[in-house]
Amino acid sequence: MIGDGDVLAAREVTVRFGEHTVLDGVDLSVRGGQWLSLVGRNGCGKTTLLRVLAGLHRPDGGRVDLAGRALAGMPRREVARRIAVLPQALPPLGGVTVRALVAQGRYAVRGPLGMLGGGTDAVVTAALRATGTLDRADAPVERLSGGERQRVRLALALAQDAPVLLLDEPTTFLDVRHQLEVLDLVRELQAERDLTVVAVLHDLAQAARCADRVVALREGTVFTDGPPADVVDARLLREVFGVHGHVGSQDGRLTCSYLESSRTVTS
Repeated sequence: MIGDGDVLAAREVTVRFGEHTVLDGVDLSVRGGQWLSLVGRNGCGKTTLLRVLAGLHRPDGGRVDLAGRALAGMPRREVARRIAVLPQALPPLGGVTVRALVAQGRYAVRGPLGMLGGGTDAVVTAALRATGTLDRADAPVERLSGGERQRVRLALALAQDAPVLLLDEPTTFLDVRHQLEVLDLVRELQAERDLTVVAVLHDLAQAARCADRVVALREGTVFTDGPPADVVDARLLREVFGVHGHVGSQDGRLTCSYLESSRTVTS
């Protein structure tokens, strides 16, 4: 049952690819203005769950509700006005400028005829400014550095001006400095715009650093769900990630030290 203040909820969501069950009866709700980090090993269903929450993949069982309505029954453009998705990577974009790319995020609001005016929308300019890419607006996307491209991807999502932001590995291919910069930027924008954020992250310490809640998936089910300080511990490292390690705190932030791999994951 969706609770008061929940804007997005998965109810008994099941997804199968052939004979393989990727998600098995997942229940998950996200409150408005909250940052929820999805973590777990490769193949546990994180990205699939994010795609289901975005309405990009229809589950084989269960349903997703957006603000109390069935997501499956909403027109795609209406969903895009409410949910923005940051994909793992951009497709090849020969000759496309940063501004032209980010302007595509306005399609849900302006429609195909509105897009003929180009990227002069004030929301596009605001997205570029918020992500520090306004000075690169006329540059071809393929000439940008990895960190700049990541910011442009974020600007593309922000240009939708949607209250819910779904991030699929926003720090992929970035060095540690740029990883932290991107996550800090999202956190700042979340506070400024009262965004609801669901992010798939591989790095457990980073996931805990940003999140209000951490949800760990194991073999397609929710293993644990709660505030980082309550659920990120040595048991989580061992039983979800298959490593022995230690979880501590430094300057008020959780830290994870990995000692060795565990050959057997126990429950």
